[in-house]
Amino acid sequence: MFLENTVNHKEQFGWIEVICGSMFSGKTEELIRRLKRAQFAKQKVEIFKPEIDTRYHDEMVVSHDANEIRSTPVPAAANIAILAQGCDVVGIDEAQFFDDEIVKICNDLANQGIRVIVAGLDMDFKGNPFGPMPALMATAEYVTKVHAVCTRTGNLANYSHRKTDSDKLVLLGETEEYEPLSRAAYFYAMKKDEEK
Repeated sequence: MFLENTVNHKEQFGWIEVICGSMFSGKTEELIRRLKRAQFAKQKVEIFKPEIDTRYHDEMVVSHDANEIRSTPVPAAANIAILAQGCDVVGIDEAQFFDDEIVKICNDLANQGIRVIVAGLDMDFKGNPFGPMPALMATAEYVTKVHAVCTRTGNLANYSHRKTDSDKLVLLGETEEYEPLSRAAYFYAMKKDEEK
């Protein structure tokens, strides 16, 4: 569990919160929930997402169940540092698609007293750590791992299994391209994929 208030109010540093998990686990939903609470508290909030993520909307961060919040699409992490000045809270969705500079940007923002909330896939479709997410998780004060429900077993799912034959690391998609699987279901699905 994370705390939203620090004990020592003289300390002027912010912090980093990472929300991670598989596809369809509610990462973006949780990000939006935290950001809307900050907005309700009249904090200055800015939200960013990678420019390449246009699945639901060009300028909105949208969860799979259609909850949404206005965001600024950016081509690279460096743009966030420029646009986030004067904020109390910065939200970043789909962080796995950013370059490695996102880690330094998040730490710099936290060191300036900003609460940084980052959401992203912790593993790619091959089950490997995804992009800058491991480094973000290591430097964050709070890490929340959320889980989907396995489409094959009904157990908790923490793997994103790609159902298509594409081997590209970045392939934007939804339920047609991906399904959340438990460890056992993912193991058997990958074994079956290798036999093809």
